[in-house]
Formats: sequence, C-alpha cells, structure tokens
Amino acid sequence: MSENLIIREIQPSDNPTIAKIIRTALEEYDEAKPGTVYTDPTTDELYETFFSVPKSEYFIAEINGEVIGGSGIYPTKNLPIGYAELVKIYLKSEYRGQGIGKQLMNKCIAYAKEQGYTHLYLESFPSLKEAIVLYEKIGFERVEKPLGDSGHFACDVWMVMGI
Repeated sequence: MSENLIIREIQPSDNPTIAKIIRTALEEYDEAKPGTVYTDPTTDELYETFFSVPKSEYFIAEINGEVIGGSGIYPTKNLPIGYAELVKIYLKSEYRGQGIGKQLMNKCIAYAKEQGYTHLYLESFPSLKEAIVLYEKIGFERVEKPLGDSGHFACDVWMVMGI
C-alpha cells in the first residue's frame, strides 16, 4: 500500500489537512487537551511556522496525491546546543503500522544531520504506545524531565537520541 508513498516538504495548501490529521489522532488517543499540539495555534499554520525558522522543516507523507501524515524538525527554544525537536509526527489511522512513520522519522533524522544537529528530542504521551515503541526501536531513550520550552506542558514522556 505504501509503494506510492512520497515524502515532500510542506506547502501552504497542506495546512488544513495536516492540522486535521494531527487533531484527529489526538482525539483517537483521548489526548485532545490543552498543553498539546491540539490547542497549539501553530498547528493550523505549520507551513508558516517551519518556513520562517532556519534549520527547521516539516515533511508531508502523501500516497496517490492524498496527504496522510507528516513530521518535522524544529529548533525548540531553550534546547541544549546541538539539539532539535522531532515534532508533530502523525499519520491517519489507516496508514499506521506500515512503516510510514519510520520513513518519515528517517527523513527527519537525515535532515537534522544535514543541519548539523547532534541530538533529537521529542515529547509524547504514555497512551501513544505504538509510537513510543517505534521511537525506542530507532534509538530514542527516555529522560527524566522536559528539555526546552515547547509549551506542551501536558506531555509526560520525554526522549532523546544522539544522531
């Protein structure tokens, strides 16, 4: 099914579709609450958010012209030097478990390396079990407290990986 997968940079026209995918996924996991990307105003303007910040990028996963998810790299404020955040990695439910999330993350990791980052950081929730298993498989390890200042105070799983 993923043989027609394209991973490309976000375009302005992708904003409403990817925002809906992100919010729908959080609703599915009962994580649609304040202090998450669900209520973050930048979720509705991801193109502008990433386009305006150097060394950041958001990638869209598309199959047969349909936007099915995305993920990005962002230099979140107050992260340690050399760190960037792996952000907003979400897929439509029918495309999860097919390796697409891993392909998105690999694209983000390659981009982060190109930009000179040495570590990636991410924030998540215990309810996103499948995602956490994937993060651990590719080398992320849990840390005791949040790094940086994402504003996502509801997240309570924090992970770091050297790249």
